[in-house]
Amino acid sequence: MSESYDVIIIGGGPGGYVTAVRAAQLGFKTALVEREHLGGICSNWGCIPTKALLRSAEVMHLGENAADYGLKLEGKLTADLKAVVERARGVAGRMNNGVGFLMKKNKVDVIWGEARLKGRGEIVVSKPTKKPMQPQHPAPKNTKGEGTYTAKHIIVATGARPRALPGMEPDGELIWTYFEAMVPKAMPKSLIVVGSGAIGIEFASFYRTLGVEVTVVELMPAILPVEDAEISQLAKKRFEKQGMKFLLEAKVVKVDKAKDSVTAHVETKGGKVEKITAERMISAVGVTGNVENLGLEELGVKTERGCIVIDDYGRTTVEGVYAIGDVAGPPMLAHKAEHEGVICVEKIAGQKGVHPLDKNLVPGCTYCYPQIASVGMTEAKAKEAGRDIRVGRFPFVANGKAVALGEDQGLVKTIFDKKTGELLGAHMIGAEVTELIQGFVVAMNLETTEAELMHTIFPHPTLSEMMKESVLDAYGKALNA
Repeated sequence: MSESYDVIIIGGGPGGYVTAVRAAQLGFKTALVEREHLGGICSNWGCIPTKALLRSAEVMHLGENAADYGLKLEGKLTADLKAVVERARGVAGRMNNGVGFLMKKNKVDVIWGEARLKGRGEIVVSKPTKKPMQPQHPAPKNTKGEGTYTAKHIIVATGARPRALPGMEPDGELIWTYFEAMVPKAMPKSLIVVGSGAIGIEFASFYRTLGVEVTVVELMPAILPVEDAEISQLAKKRFEKQGMKFLLEAKVVKVDKAKDSVTAHVETKGGKVEKITAERMISAVGVTGNVENLGLEELGVKTERGCIVIDDYGRTTVEGVYAIGDVAGPPMLAHKAEHEGVICVEKIAGQKGVHPLDKNLVPGCTYCYPQIASVGMTEAKAKEAGRDIRVGRFPFVANGKAVALGEDQGLVKTIFDKKTGELLGAHMIGAEVTELIQGFVVAMNLETTEAELMHTIFPHPTLSEMMKESVLDAYGKALNA
């Protein structure tokens, strides 16, 4: 089989399928190649199903604390692990089917298989060699198969996979990646989580809420290393209050496996090694781009550190070949991949007003309990950049809605340039902050100043009022704290 297209996208994750939709909207004859699941890791094994798991944990937490709300819960609240996992898989299935519908609606051909660049403007699609983690959902009717396909523009959106450290390679049984952590056969009584980035902390939060003893090992001096130091410290205190244990400035140097447990030899600051035994271990030490077996080297596409090198519009070192999303480098976030893909294909189409992605305006969210969200510079980064800054803070405990919700622990922090009033960054911890952060993202995109934020009316009573109060606090004008 051989067919020609205007645009072919390799990879059906959020970056890939959104790019396919936009390409079709722009009038391009478009095809999407996928080897395993439409929706990619995000819809099937990452963003979406993990939030379903975390929602179950949140409901569990509320149930256990029902008395705080004047409610009586007869009997002990327990988690049905099988039902929790089945619900998460059902959510993933719905999203997967939704992507198939979008492809059909936008007349995007889905080519099922593994793609390899054969030459400029040409790919060969073969039968997938990777066995899906779960049975595939029905493929959309507009599906094609193995063969040679050509296109003037080929966009690589193959995503990333969990990084494996030597001596700590996941085996699917005792040492897990996020794949196995989402579908455990049984609930472990104890767990070691290696890495305290968003993935590690989200799973640590989920399992701890369901009663698992959790120890987190982190190489850096603080958990959630990319977050503002103040937010990171508050998060650690909240997690420790929940019963989590942390070993910072520590690394796993050896792992011993028993029949149903693992023992981590952890070297802490100063060279001391201590042993920690748990039933299971989650390796959450980052991800690496899927650049292998694509024919990139033969074609001359440059890669660095497991990612494809691109310019501001997704163009690689080879004309007609582009890359977006995780495979094109950090930040490795689904929403960044989507936006990057739209920029790439609109630039191909010659759309006016297309401008590069500003990575400083990409929000980051961690859906643990409590939630964490941020955008822009941390306080430390702003100072390192030589900015003269004003910092505003507003605590959840002073907000009526937060108190009414029983969620009075948290903080909204804003950072401004003292001379210009430019909002440089915003950092939050607490209930629903992953929803609130977008207000500051919009403000930064519009280059809003402190004066405009101060003159914006926020509804009462809402959690969003804390955003304005934080701005006011930066200028000594806070009204409710």
